[in-house]
Amino acid sequence: MAWFRRRKEAGRAAGRPVQRADLEYLAEFVRSRRGVEAFIEPRTTVTETTVLLVAHDGEWTRRRIESPEIARRWAHQLSLPIYDVKLMGYPQRMRDYNERQKRRPV
Repeated sequence: MAWFRRRKEAGRAAGRPVQRADLEYLAEFVRSRRGVEAFIEPRTTVTETTVLLVAHDGEWTRRRIESPEIARRWAHQLSLPIYDVKLMGYPQRMRDYNERQKRRPV
């Protein structure tokens, strides 16, 4: 029985449409920090495809994006290096940044 299955809308892409505000936020992150690299996180059963930006000091942010192709095009327009998390993994500086944030006094 397929009661709980969602129907796919005809002609619709796999992910949600790209939101202009999300791309503007990501572009501002790139402009306001140095050494930013982009990482594509694949779609899972829980989340859509996302693009993760990591600055030189490990500060990071992520936003959902419609597809890996759109993420690549966007990164190339901004001259950002872009990697696939499945192939490269997460950068150590991001993990170090997260650890520093945990130890920070509230």
